[in-house]
Amino acid sequence: MDLIRDVLDNQLVDRHHRKMGKVDGIIIELRDGQPPRLTDLETGATTLARRLHPRLERWIAALEQRWGAKRSEPLRIPWAKVRQVGIDVEVDLEAEQTTALAYEQWLRNHVIRHIPGGR
Repeated sequence: MDLIRDVLDNQLVDRHHRKMGKVDGIIIELRDGQPPRLTDLETGATTLARRLHPRLERWIAALEQRWGAKRSEPLRIPWAKVRQVGIDVEVDLEAEQTTALAYEQWLRNHVIRHIPGGR
């Protein structure tokens, strides 16, 4: 499997096919005398920003904290939880039980509900 082509930037979906974001990062463990091992997938704005530039990562993290967003750490999904890799990356988790939807919930509570008809 070509991790960059087949996994990175693909849509993450939970066991009920609810969208959880994109795969923004791949965590690989380097081991002495053994091949590298894929341990986790990461999703989150700070992970995506880190891929672009470290300064952008710090800026995004500062904005998250200033706006009161609860999730500044990326969500790590153990590779053992990956069920299937295709167009989407299906994981054996429930989106609502993770921090994957924290931005969606924050926007709903702090922005959408203040728009007329947004309740």
